[in-house]
Amino acid sequence: MSQQQAKAATPMGVYVDVNNMEWTPSRVSGSMQKTLYSDPETGRSTVLFKLAPGAVIPWHEHPELEQTFVLEGSLEDDEGVCTAGNFVWRPAGSRHEARCPNGVTMIVVFSKPPLRLPPRGTA
Repeated sequence: MSQQQAKAATPMGVYVDVNNMEWTPSRVSGSMQKTLYSDPETGRSTVLFKLAPGAVIPWHEHPELEQTFVLEGSLEDDEGVCTAGNFVWRPAGSRHEARCPNGVTMIVVFSKPPLRLPPRGTA
């Protein structure tokens, strides 16, 4: 395929009807998600998450930049608390466990999917 053909095949915008998307279970207990964008080739994705009060995102590492905008509730870890209307980003190599004491709805932009790690204090 020529560059011109590839350019013609690439949409100039993809509109996502988020309100009519189904929530699907996430791999974190007490959470649901809507995947707004995903590129399996690069690992990039944008995901809308909703986590129940008391949900915990287990110890994990971000192999690349991760960006989170909190829409409702709060997300907290040992570094701080991100409340509704606020933003937190984490650099490549960062590790943490996140808690949602009051529940949270957030949009997360992953440069690569996070890596689950064994719980702290285990091999």
